[in-house]
Amino acid sequence: MPNKSRIIPDTIANLHLNHRLVSKKNLILYLFILFKLVIQYLAISDVYELHRDEFLHIDQGKHLAWGYLSVPPFTSWISYLIILFGGTEFWVKFFPAMFGVLTLIVVWKATEELKGGIFALVLGALAVTASVLLRINLLYQPNSFDILAWTFLNFTVIKYINSGKNKWLYFAAVTFAIGFLNKYNIAFQLAGLLPAILMTQHRNLFVNRHLYLSLALALLLIAPNLIWQYENNFPVVHHMEELEKTQLVNVQRADFLKEQLLFFISSLFVLIAAFVSFFRYGLFFKYRLFFWSFLFTLCIYVSLKAKGYYAIGLYPILLAFGSVYLEYLWQRFHLKWLPYVAIATVLLLSIPLLRIALPNYTPSQIRENPEPYERLGLLRWEDGKNHTLPQDFADMLGWKELAAKVDYAYDVIADPEHTLILCDNYGQAGAINFYSRHKNIGAISFNADYIDWAKLDKPIRHIVLVQNANDDDKNREREKPMFRKVAFTGKIENLFAREVGTSVYILQDARVNINDILKKELDQKRW
Repeated sequence: MPNKSRIIPDTIANLHLNHRLVSKKNLILYLFILFKLVIQYLAISDVYELHRDEFLHIDQGKHLAWGYLSVPPFTSWISYLIILFGGTEFWVKFFPAMFGVLTLIVVWKATEELKGGIFALVLGALAVTASVLLRINLLYQPNSFDILAWTFLNFTVIKYINSGKNKWLYFAAVTFAIGFLNKYNIAFQLAGLLPAILMTQHRNLFVNRHLYLSLALALLLIAPNLIWQYENNFPVVHHMEELEKTQLVNVQRADFLKEQLLFFISSLFVLIAAFVSFFRYGLFFKYRLFFWSFLFTLCIYVSLKAKGYYAIGLYPILLAFGSVYLEYLWQRFHLKWLPYVAIATVLLLSIPLLRIALPNYTPSQIRENPEPYERLGLLRWEDGKNHTLPQDFADMLGWKELAAKVDYAYDVIADPEHTLILCDNYGQAGAINFYSRHKNIGAISFNADYIDWAKLDKPIRHIVLVQNANDDDKNREREKPMFRKVAFTGKIENLFAREVGTSVYILQDARVNINDILKKELDQKRW
């Protein structure tokens, strides 16, 4: 007979020990969350401004719809919140940082679900933090939430495998739907996951009616965007065709594969451990579908000559598997040195990432030491050529200068009721709307989503014209017959800006009906 007098004290001791362990885990997680949030703000030098894409997404929050020429609607909902909170740079940077934090938390919870201890939790969280996500989470683009959605969708698969509860199929459906409304890229995750299930013992899922009910739920949730696509002649197809002609044509498959190694280079050994673990009977063998899903999705991307960063969402969940497997090896073979070596390796290998991949050096400093950037391919732009700065960095310069020069021209005209700010591209229009001293200045462009937002109902007598440096009509011969005064007022002087040379003109006192001319031009731009 057990000694009843010992049962209660032992139980209390175990509860106390478990409580201390949980408290310790929570404290470590909170420290990672705090560090992740803080470093996302500190990683950007003060010399850089917002990115051209961020301006576009912010303006989408002023024009809510179920779809846009460039992206699905989810980003506009976040932009609406940013505007409600004041629309400052702090809030623009907060949301991608928060999505990065949530990705870290999901990996942490996945590690716990896989029975990982403190070593595995710390290693997984560190691997997520010291990765390409540091750079991705700097910019307010759909990419941060896209990676979060991929990671959580994979987490729901783990929960379903472990519990067999159908509710996780519905969680997966909702996750996919929200991810789809954020970025269509998540469709490739599903394209890789479904055949992967067929490759494993989980193929009996296809006779589970809840799978089809959950898929129906996902379809229902994304239906408003699909209807919007249909009603607008599927702009996503046009967008992909344009992307293929202007950007993907310069993508090399070898570069795509090389980039996969660079994204999580500091924790590459953790990813290798994950792949090994899937073929260890009795350990993670039942999770092999993640290996096949990774393989199928990567093959799809390679065949389509996709950009390397499209596949980043594949990796965070693998870090959980790899970390738990390394912890298993540590405990199984009494490798006392393993935790120290693993954590030190991630920290040491992440130093180049912190020094090179992030915009924490000024353009002058990068120009003086371009070799590290060039070796990693960071100076190659979407045109396939090398430039002085990484493209994202160059896209974060010159905007305040442009807005100030447009404000000057706007003030010279001094007739805001009849003045239009017309820009050559969406970055210019968005930057002026964000940085201008004049609230609701309403800069437009016949480019990207601004095509649908251009309101030409008020009488236009004057135009502040913003034109790219490669414009071949610098004397404005085309506009001179239409206006009594045509004058050049300034251009972007920052040599490091992608927009260097972009010029500002005053077109004042129209001689003709400018509204009709612009409406015809706008109709031609609409495809």
